[in-house]
Amino acid sequence: MNFDRRNARVLSRLGSCGAFGMAMIDLVEQNPDVVAITSDLRFYSGLDRFATLHPDKLYNVGIAEQDMVGVAAGMAKEGIIPFATTYGTFASARVTDQVRVNMGYMKLPVKLVGLTSGLSVGILGPTHISIEDIAILRSIPNITILSPADCIETCKAVFAAAEIDGPVYLRLTGTLNNPMVYTEDYEFEVGRAITLREGADVALVATGTMVHTALEAAKLLEADGIDARVIDMHTIRPLDMEAIRSCLDTKLLVTVEEHGVVGGLGSAVAEALAPVATKPPQLIIGCDTRFEHAGDYPYLIERYGLDVASVHDRILTAYQAL
Repeated sequence: MNFDRRNARVLSRLGSCGAFGMAMIDLVEQNPDVVAITSDLRFYSGLDRFATLHPDKLYNVGIAEQDMVGVAAGMAKEGIIPFATTYGTFASARVTDQVRVNMGYMKLPVKLVGLTSGLSVGILGPTHISIEDIAILRSIPNITILSPADCIETCKAVFAAAEIDGPVYLRLTGTLNNPMVYTEDYEFEVGRAITLREGADVALVATGTMVHTALEAAKLLEADGIDARVIDMHTIRPLDMEAIRSCLDTKLLVTVEEHGVVGGLGSAVAEALAPVATKPPQLIIGCDTRFEHAGDYPYLIERYGLDVASVHDRILTAYQAL
C-alpha cells in the first residue's frame, strides 16, 4: 500500500472502516496467518472486498459478540492472528468479561477492532454511541490501545497491531470523507506520539478524529495570538510519557478526544502527570457524562462541543483565565 496524497484522498472517502478493510487485504497477502472475524457486520467492517478476495479468511459468527471474542481467542491460541470486528460499544461493554479473561488475563494476541467508535453512528442512538470504550478497556491490564487520527494512520495501526505479540484494541472513529491529517508516508511507532505542530503557549494533545479538529483550532488560536502545539497521541496505552513531559513548558495542557471525559485520554494524561507535575493546568475536552438523543454525526459533535469553534472557544476561555 502506497501512502501518498492520492491514496490519502481515496482512503478518506472510504472512512476509517473502509480503510481498515483495505489494509486487511494488504495484510493478509503479506501474512497468511491473518484472519478477519465479524459479528454480522461484514459490510460495516469494510470487509466486503476482503471477503471476495479471501473468502477462506473471513469468519462471520453472527450477532454473537461474546462468542466472537472466544473464537478469536481460540484462533490466537493456535498461532492465528485474528482481527475481530464489531461496533465500538459492543467491543467494549458487551464483551467486557470475555475481553478481560481472554485478552487481558490470558494475554492472547486478539486484535479487537471497535468500529464507528465515538459518535459516528449516533443516528442509531445511545446503544451505538461509544464514548466509554477507552475507559473500559484501559481498566483491563495488558491491552495495547490504538486510536488513529485518520485513514492513513488507520492502515498504519492495522499493520502495527499485527506485529504486536499481545492483545490490541483498535479504535476507529469518524465517518465517510474522514478529514485527512496525513497525506504522505511517515513513521508510525506504537507508543510514540507525533508532534504535528510546534507551539510554546498551549499544548493540544489529541487522539482519533479530534487530531484534525485540534489542528484547525490551533489555526484559530494563532489568530488570537496564542501559539499552540498539536500532538497526535495515537496510542493510549502505552502512553508516550516523553511527549507528555514535553508539554510541561507550556502555559496550558489540553487533551481533546471523541470520548467521555471520564477514563479516556484526558484521564490517562492526568493520572500520568499526577505524581510528577502540578503545572501547567490541564483542560480535558471530550463528551460530558450524559446520554444524548439519537442524531447524525455533525449534530452530535456540536451537541458535545467537539466542533472546531467550540474547542477553540473553550481553550481561549481557559487560557485567558490563567
